[in-house]
Parts: sequence; C-alpha cells; structure tokens
Amino acid sequence: MSVQLAILVGYIVLLYAVSWYATQLVKRGGGGALNYLLAGRHFPTVVVATMITGLAVGGASTVGVAEGAYTQGLSAGWYNAAWGAGGIIAGLLVAEAFRRMEVRTIPEMMERMYGPSARLVSIVAQLLIMMVITSLQYVAGGAILTALLPSIFTFQQGVLLTALVFVGITLIGGYWAAGLANVINVILIYVGVVVALFFSFSNFGGFDAIASRLPAGGSWFHPIRGVGLSVVVAWMVVMITQTFSVQAISQIAFAAKDGPAARRGFIIGGIITLPAGFLCAFFGIIAAAQFPGLKNAAMALPTLVTQITPLVGGLLLAALWAADISTAVGLLLGCSTLVTEDFLKRLVPGMVSPKREVLISRLAVLLVSAATLWLALTSVGILKTVTTALAMTSSFTLLILANIYVPSLCRKATGFWTILASVLVWLAWTWLPAVRIVPHVIYLEWPVCLVVFALCAVLSREPAERLIKATAELGS
Repeated sequence: MSVQLAILVGYIVLLYAVSWYATQLVKRGGGGALNYLLAGRHFPTVVVATMITGLAVGGASTVGVAEGAYTQGLSAGWYNAAWGAGGIIAGLLVAEAFRRMEVRTIPEMMERMYGPSARLVSIVAQLLIMMVITSLQYVAGGAILTALLPSIFTFQQGVLLTALVFVGITLIGGYWAAGLANVINVILIYVGVVVALFFSFSNFGGFDAIASRLPAGGSWFHPIRGVGLSVVVAWMVVMITQTFSVQAISQIAFAAKDGPAARRGFIIGGIITLPAGFLCAFFGIIAAAQFPGLKNAAMALPTLVTQITPLVGGLLLAALWAADISTAVGLLLGCSTLVTEDFLKRLVPGMVSPKREVLISRLAVLLVSAATLWLALTSVGILKTVTTALAMTSSFTLLILANIYVPSLCRKATGFWTILASVLVWLAWTWLPAVRIVPHVIYLEWPVCLVVFALCAVLSREPAERLIKATAELGS
C-alpha cells in the first residue's frame, strides 16, 4: 500500500470512529431530530469556531482557489478572506440573536417574520443554494483522488467515493459527528497546507526560482490585479451576505450552547478562516511555474502535490479531502434539516413522528445526496458556480437585517416577493446571457431586492412580526 493511500485510509477510519462516538452523544442527549440535526443545541465555542472554519475552507477555498491562482495569481485568495470577514461580521451582528430565537431553520425564521408564503419560497431558494455548493465538494474530492491514485480512480470514481464517505459520516453521527470531525479536519487542513507549502518552495528552488519561471505578463503577486477589483468586491459582498442567511451557516449558531458561544465561535472561526485562501493561492502560483499548460486548471494543486515527498503529499491530500468533508457534512445536514423540518413536517406531519424523526432525517440526507451527486458530475468552474448561487442570499440577509434595524419598514408580503425576486434574478443570470450586464450577479441581486423591498414597504400595509432584536438590545 502506498504512503498516500495509507494516510487516506487512516484518516477515513478516524472519521468513522468519531462518527460512531457521535452516535453515543446523540443517544445520551435523548435522541430525536433535535439531537441528530442540531446536536441538542450543545456546541461549545470551539466546535462552533471549527464548524465555521470547516464550512468555509472546502473545495472552493483549496482546490478552487489554487485553480484561480494558476492563471490569476495571489489575488484568488481573497475568496477565502471574504468568507472569513463574513464570519466575523455575522458573529458581531447576528449570531447571538440567532441562538436566542430557538428556531431550527432559516425558512422557519422567515415564516415567523413574514408569513407562510415566505417560508415556502425560502425552502426552494435555500435548497438551490446548498445543493449547488455541496455538489462542488464532490467535484474537488474527485479531482484530489484522481491525482492521488490515478491508476485506481477515474474522476467519476473519485467523485463517487467522496460522496460515499461524506454521506456515511453524516448518516451515522449527525451534527455531533460533523462538529467533532471538523475539530480534527481544521487541524489537519492547516498542518497539511503549511507543511506542504514549505516543502513545495524548498523542492522547486525557493521563492525567487519559482518567480523566475512564471509566465511573463501575469499579475502573480499583486493583491488585487489578477482577479480584478470588481470581482474582489463581489466576493466580499457575496460572502458577507451569505454568512447571515445560508441555512448551513446559521444552523451552527442554532446549535450553539448559548448566545455568547455562538458569537465567539463565529468571530474566532472567521479569524481562523482568513489566511487559508492566500496559502492555497501559492500552490496555484507554484503549479503555474512548474506545470504550465494544464488542460484542467482545477488539477493545479493535486498535480503539484504528486511531485513532493509521498509523506508530505499524502498529508496534504488528506488535508484537502478533509476540507471537502468539513464543508459537505454541514451542508448535507443543513439540507436534511430543511427537508425534515420545513417540508415533511408541514406536508405530512403524521409521517414525522418523534420516534421516526431521525430515520426520516437520514432518508432526507440520502435524497439530497443523490441529487447533489448528479450535479457534481455535470458542474464546472468551482468558484464561479459557488458565488453565483450564494448571491441569492441577498434577499435573506436584507430581510433579517431589516427586521433587526428598521422593523417599521417590514411588511408580511415583503418576505415572499423579495426572496422570489432573488431566485428569478439568479435563474435569469444562469440561463440568459443577455442579462449579464454587470461583472457579477451580486451587482444585480442587491439592487433588485432593495427595490422590491421598498415597493412592498410602500404598497403593502400588514406589518411583519419583529422577531430579532438588535444586538445592543440583546446585551441590555
């Protein structure tokens, strides 16, 4: 057995051991959907922080950033810095309020504020967002395994194995498994990335030698010019927006043991997340110097890893796979929570009895996994796909912030129409090229959502319920 395969197998065994232990925590908490999907609301600060970091540092933040840096240089790292900034800001403004609300899903929150129609359209939008992101973790995992063991795995087989591991961990241990696994994953990610980066620079002659071999004319080390200011701003807006309102992120706050743990965990997780993208961007830059002309830029980082020592290469490949797992398990459980709490419990309440909640939740994981696997085998362009889907969170963030800070402008009808508008903008951007009159869909999402929100404030009379109080009021 090769060193790389031995490390990978050992890592998988460790994750399944953690998942088994997590089942004991679920049983100890009394079982049921609350313990399976939200860890019984017992996450301490450290688990909240590593869940945020693990969700942030996934395939897009490692393989995807290296893919971008292969042609655009260091500026591709802003993708992850934007994610970290979003976590810090959400921690300062809403994480504590979310925990005190005692809700389980964003659509449930929308219904309490804006009525049943807002909940219905929220379910559709949230599932679209998270299923797209989940599918891209399979893509990155498949690329990693293909580079690790090309004689054993095709890309499609790598995607399938990645999906099986993701789904198995999620099915066995639920949210406790995700939380405990992410403590291990975050440590492994940073150790693997830092050690492999050191060896990569050393093996290829050091920084100056690598820089001399880079293609001429590129903005390899400029902090902005490679991707461009408009894209960096778009990433900032998208990532700060989505940390307020994606179910998989908000669910971490819902699962915290109390409001202060949620607040601290989000802020610490955001700080830990900040440097990951820039570190992984260096891998893309090194690959551009050593392996120019790759047909698939997504293979930049995995290809580089095969050229360093087997031990270090195996460690980094396990770390990259850990990044995918840490993101995917949280997303799968977020989707399962939506399907169980917002769909099945509403449409067929008799099916989801207390004794069957965990079984139904696990079946929901399988259903979502099958759909996201299909997407994974048809998706391309990791960063582009992720950030366009996340732009739909503009509506949710606007609705939540408005309910906190300007509740007098919120109407019952506002929720449905604002969320629907954000979905329609994203669909138009995705399928109608003529709509792409700005550099990124986020530059359409926010103006359209603001206009719809304002129209509802003027034309509708029934006020929304004020569910979330401002941070200053929470602390008083």
